[in-house]
Amino acid sequence: MSYIYLKLRLIVIELKIYIQNMVCTRCKTAVKSELQKLGLEYTSVELGEAEVTKDISDDIKVKLNIALKKAGLELIDDKKSILVERVKTTIIELVHYTDEQIKVNLSDYLGEKLNHNYTYLANLFSEVKGITIEQFYLSHKIEKVKELIIYDELNLTEIAYKLHYSSVAHLSNQFKKMTGLTPSHFKNMKHKRRSALGNV
Repeated sequence: MSYIYLKLRLIVIELKIYIQNMVCTRCKTAVKSELQKLGLEYTSVELGEAEVTKDISDDIKVKLNIALKKAGLELIDDKKSILVERVKTTIIELVHYTDEQIKVNLSDYLGEKLNHNYTYLANLFSEVKGITIEQFYLSHKIEKVKELIIYDELNLTEIAYKLHYSSVAHLSNQFKKMTGLTPSHFKNMKHKRRSALGNV
């Protein structure tokens, strides 16, 4: 009896579909909506993947892919692309959707989370995306810093703490290196943009 149950559990686990370019909760909503329109039942929809309750025919996959492409998303099925997408979504979740501080290096965190050797992940990611995992991670951290500066609810010290920078100086140096601007210059530009929009 338990053997049959295990076998069934394995079948359910394998009914994952992988989706490229899912980066936010709006993407999850779009995927759920398209699955529902096609009458596909799902047990979960996360960044980069959805788990459905039964196998999807090729015809339905084509329809789903066409619908997803309209939302800027796309089904992926080759193993390398899936793995690269999983690296991306793991980093996006870490930077944008959790306040948890990883207790190990990013390389160890990704290796553990994705159950793959980090060197293999890093080489594959660079080969497919044309940038390193570290560059991708840093660019997302800077995007998050920009977002928090624009929201204007936290000061720079609080932002540095929230994003686990060792100091405000470290954050400022990295921000300037990536954007060409200091955080305070960026903040002033934001105010200029707002007042300009108000005059339209």
